This record gives sequence, structure tokens and C-alpha cells, in this order.
Amino acid sequence: MKEYLYNLAIGKDKRFPGEVLKGVLFVLSLVYGVVVVALAGFYRIKPVRLGAKVISVGNITLGGTGKTTLVEYLSAKLSLAGNKVGVLTRGYKRDSRRAGAQGMGDEPAMLAKQLPQVPVIVDKNRVRAAQTAIRDYACGILILDDGLQQWRIFKDLEIVAIDVSNPFGNYRMLPAGFLREPLSALKRADIFVLTQIYPGQNLDSLTARLSRINAKALIVESSHKVEGVSRIDQPDKLINPEFLRGKPAVIFSGIGNPEGFQRSVGDLGVKVAKFHKFPDHYDYAPADILQIAKEAKENNLDTVITTQKDAVKIRDLGIKGLEILVLEIRLSIIKNEAEFDRRLRELYSF
Repeated sequence: MKEYLYNLAIGKDKRFPGEVLKGVLFVLSLVYGVVVVALAGFYRIKPVRLGAKVISVGNITLGGTGKTTLVEYLSAKLSLAGNKVGVLTRGYKRDSRRAGAQGMGDEPAMLAKQLPQVPVIVDKNRVRAAQTAIRDYACGILILDDGLQQWRIFKDLEIVAIDVSNPFGNYRMLPAGFLREPLSALKRADIFVLTQIYPGQNLDSLTARLSRINAKALIVESSHKVEGVSRIDQPDKLINPEFLRGKPAVIFSGIGNPEGFQRSVGDLGVKVAKFHKFPDHYDYAPADILQIAKEAKENNLDTVITTQKDAVKIRDLGIKGLEILVLEIRLSIIKNEAEFDRRLRELYSF
């Protein structure tokens, strides 16, 4: 169903029933847009102050924009500077009855693994999460994960991640498109962080559009760089990925931007023999991994690679007999880093 709606939204399905449904979705998107604008305006009249400095990291579209790696980057940067940082996150698809990644959600679990010194507070109620972070961990800086639509919270810095490979989808609101708010919501941003940039990409049109929407916002360019790989049963041991060059592999992921993952694997010189694309935030069962292992064995492939986000969930399954490599990705600022740091320093002492 999700793929069908996606094809409708981008205009791939032009059959009669699809065209009718597309019209219905367009009307619903107009209603959704009116409601969102009204709610955003109402909650922003008197926003709640959380009792600490707040950096919001969000996005205006559905899907993966590199937001989680940006949260990781900021958390590490501010922590290393001696600040007590806490991350407030909803924990999408979490299950409080379960342990591990399923209990807190895959992205918070990944952040907790990457940032052991930073408390990651999982709670749909961000005000309550902030109170926990301040009371129990003495946090002076709160990073609001997926915060652009948290209208009722006062933010000292609003950062919006923009995936350059698909910045605004088809420019329509949900459910006819991928926009969570109208593009005019970008006027609230203090900083745009462009993500998923590859060498030689022309960003002039996108940066010009963002500048027209919000001339005061800083535009920062970033890339996701492979630091190395790790074995799923040895997550803290980083391995130089050079040994993978020229090897065929099976890869799999359940993330919002699988193409970015595939491109990163390809950049290592790996020949992708098969790519299993699961839905974003997919809840893996042992049978899924056993099927991947079976396929790899049948095709004489001894290299299986997945993402950091998927790895935190698969470890909980206790699958034996299959060596899975995990691509270790870090965000790197490649343009306007000095100005980015300066704007952070306006709020915090480094």
C-alpha cells in the first residue's frame, strides 16, 4: 500500500482508479494543510520554555533526511566541549513492553549506542522528557529530535535537515505528497543543513530557493562519510573497509533513504549482488535474517552488509551462523562549518 501511494504521489500510476484516488488525496491534503497551519499558529502564541537551551533538529518531509546522524553530530560536538547534553526523542515504533531497540525505538537505540555519555530520553511528551533530562541528568542543553513540528516548545535554535536528493517530494502536503507542513514553515529555520550530498552535485537551484523562502537562515552543506565497518557482534571494533573492494555482497536495510545506503556501499567498491529493501523502521523477525542468510549461501556470497539503525534491532534477535557487517556512517560538515560553529557559540560556550 505504501509503495502504491508513493507511485500515485509521484505520478507513476495513471490508471483510472489511481487518478480518482489521487484527486481524493489532493483534497485531503488541502484540509490537512489548513489544520496544520492553524495548529502551528495556535501553539506558537505562547510556547513552553523547557528550562534549558533547546536545539531543534527536524525536517519538513517524511522519510530519511539524515536527521539522526545530525543529532549524533551535534550531541558529540557539544558534549566534547564540556556541555551536559540530553536528547529528547519520541522513539518511533517503540514498544515499552520489550527490551533493546524495540523497547526504545531503533533511532534512539542507535543514538544511545553511539553516544554513551549522552542521555537519550524517549517520551512522546517532550515537556515531560525535558523535565526528566534536567532533573535526573542535570542537562543544560536539550536536543529536540524531530522537533520542527513541536510547535508548543520554545527553541533557541531551529535546524532543518534537507535531503538534496529529494528535498520537497512533489511539493504537496500529506497525504497527497510528503510535506509535513507548507514550505512557508521553513521561515522558522535558523539553519538549513543539506544532507546526502555527493561530489560534483549542483545545489545552486536548491540553495536559491531556500534563500528566497528564508534569507536569514544559514545554509550548511554536509555529507555522510563511511568511517569503517564493524561486525554485528563486535560493534565497538572499527574495521578499515578496504578489504571489501571488489567483493560481491548482499545488503539490506529498513531506513527512509535506502538509496543513500546503497550509494555509500558502492562508494567502497562493493558490488551489490542483491539489495533487500524493507520499510522504514521495519520490525525484523528471525525469519527475515535467515532468508537473507539462505540466499547469500545459495549464491556463494559471504559478505552481508546492513546499516547502523538496522543493526541495533538485529542484535536482539540472537541470530547465529551469519556474519553481518555494519556500515558505520558519520555526518561531516563540508561547507560553512565555521559559521555553523559561530551560530552555536552564540548560545553555548565551547
